[in-house]
Amino acid sequence: MPPHLIDGQPHSHDLDRPKRVREPGEALRIGIGGPVGSGKTALVAAICRQLRDELSVAVLTNDIYTTEDADFLRRNAVLPDERITAVQTGGCPHTAIRDDITANLDAIDDLVAANPPLDLILVESGGDNLTATFSSGLIDVQIFVIDVAGGDKVPRKGGPGVTYSDLLVVNKTDLAPFVGASLQVMRDDAAKVRDGRRTALTSLTDDPAATEVVGWVREQLASVAN
Repeated sequence: MPPHLIDGQPHSHDLDRPKRVREPGEALRIGIGGPVGSGKTALVAAICRQLRDELSVAVLTNDIYTTEDADFLRRNAVLPDERITAVQTGGCPHTAIRDDITANLDAIDDLVAANPPLDLILVESGGDNLTATFSSGLIDVQIFVIDVAGGDKVPRKGGPGVTYSDLLVVNKTDLAPFVGASLQVMRDDAAKVRDGRRTALTSLTDDPAATEVVGWVREQLASVAN
């Protein structure tokens, strides 16, 4: 991605963001964050359903005081129970995925030990605002999920999740006519703040297979396999 200028000097956020050092054969870790109600867990479920028959997949969820998201995935049998685990953060969700990632790293170690070998680990953040991002020590790439019901102003508000995630998902596009949101405005504003990074507009009601997002996940897996 080409650099832009700050104080007249070239500046690239891709260069600023360190990447996790992956060991050969290690599972790809994808972080999935976004505000409460944006559809993160439903998206995780869709990804698991599409990939579970061809890849070895596991999921780690983060909730403040409950295991609600992990329980949802288990109830819907998207993966065997032993491939789904949860971290109870006890505070702001971004703390456990960005500031002190120890609990998440321990949980990943347990998943890897119990389910060797793994190809893909999805790490879902507890619901948070537009500032939530994952530590590069925890994940390899990150998806940030917002939804149309929040209004078409959300992409232009920016924030680290919207601006710097590797994939921005604008979810629940089927609701746009009911909340007066313009998908074109959201698409255009996302393009302005994301400096060429990918954006996907989705509706799990219209496309339960999350085709575009799953396609992007396949691209990430292919990139680390080469």
